[in-house]
Amino acid sequence: MQQLMNTLYLTTPGTYVKREGESVEIHIDGEKKMEIPFIHLSGIVCFGNILLSPGIINRFAEENRPIIWHDSIGRFKARLVGPTNGNVLLRKAQMEAWADPKKKFSIARSIVAGKIRNAREVVQRGARDDSRPEVQKKLRSISKKLAHAVDRIAQDRPGLENNMEFLRGIEGNAAKDYFSVYGELIRADKDFFCFKKRTRRPPRDAVNALLSFLYTILLNDCISATEGVGLDPQFGFLHEIRPGRPSLALDLMEELRSIFVDRLVLTLINRKQISRSSFSERPGGSILLTDKGRKSVIIAYQERKQTKRHHQVLDQQVPFGLIPHVQARLIARHLRGDLEQYIPFYFR
Repeated sequence: MQQLMNTLYLTTPGTYVKREGESVEIHIDGEKKMEIPFIHLSGIVCFGNILLSPGIINRFAEENRPIIWHDSIGRFKARLVGPTNGNVLLRKAQMEAWADPKKKFSIARSIVAGKIRNAREVVQRGARDDSRPEVQKKLRSISKKLAHAVDRIAQDRPGLENNMEFLRGIEGNAAKDYFSVYGELIRADKDFFCFKKRTRRPPRDAVNALLSFLYTILLNDCISATEGVGLDPQFGFLHEIRPGRPSLALDLMEELRSIFVDRLVLTLINRKQISRSSFSERPGGSILLTDKGRKSVIIAYQERKQTKRHHQVLDQQVPFGLIPHVQARLIARHLRGDLEQYIPFYFR
């Protein structure tokens, strides 16, 4: 049996959330708008001025269900989690693997290979769906470069076995190649949804605003996935550890970015599920989603989490929303010695 627990996203300013028995009640302007049983919720994500009752906070903390706060434009502020749980021996194995250059490189290499292969799948799909010969040629050229990058990662060259900088260099170049043609995959309202390069803080166009917002949501899901299997989200393998940085969750997110977020952004734009009115320009030239725009994107993201894809390791259909949890469990199995190597998720 598969169970996909949902995350509650709160975006309307002035929303008040309180506990009523075994349910969560949502009030806006003093009026009850919704009631959701606790059993149906895996966490709460707040944007802007949202008020949570002590009863809600205590219940989620006791059951180790996360509550995450962002400001009104989507920047992360805080995260509530309950007491640390999970197998201490698993976390010990995680830290030992991090300290072992060979194991660290092996896991990081699998993550990068998964990231590039999934990015290539997005590019190949775009080449198949586009009828313009010049665009097809450009996309197929980048697809070959990404395939070559995967081949370079797979080769065991003398002196490069545990070279993390070599690996990160391949990843960086592959990401640059991928985003160099990402704008070609956009077909609707290209004057407004014009994408030239990835800009983060702050996003300088509507496409980057969508990518940044959805990457933040995906990262929260990856943090929950790593914590859910008893791993420490701070100890990653590809991303260096820094105070307050969820390096393992960032690792896990890498292989899922293109298939979770990038394809969803293309769907939202090309199917005209989101428009110019969903964005606003801020002082300094940054472009951000409006309150209404965020709601539309969150609904689409939640719907995408319900769709199913074949998982090559489990050999069965798995909801998208469970894939971060499955991959976190595969990392745990590898660290315990149950799997010879970590196997990333490949989208087909």
